[in-house]
Amino acid sequence: MRGYSIRMAEAIKGANGNLLGVRLGRACLARDIPVSNVAERLGVTRQTVYAWFMGTSDPRGPMCDAIKSYLNSLD
Repeated sequence: MRGYSIRMAEAIKGANGNLLGVRLGRACLARDIPVSNVAERLGVTRQTVYAWFMGTSDPRGPMCDAIKSYLNSLD
C-alpha cells in the first residue's frame, strides 16, 4: 500500500461507505493510487482528500461531479 498507513487503510475501510469521498478512498486504496495523485487530479489539498477518504468531510457541489468522473475513469 503505497502511501497508506495501516491505520489509514483501516479508517477508510471502517468509514461510512455511502459517502462519495469514502467510496473514492476505497477505490484508491484498492488500486494503490496515492493521495497526492488524487489531490493533484482534483485540484485540492492532500488533507482534503484524507478527510473525504475517512468520511470526516464530504465533497460538495461541482466537486462531486469531478469525483464521480474520476471514479468512472478507474473502471
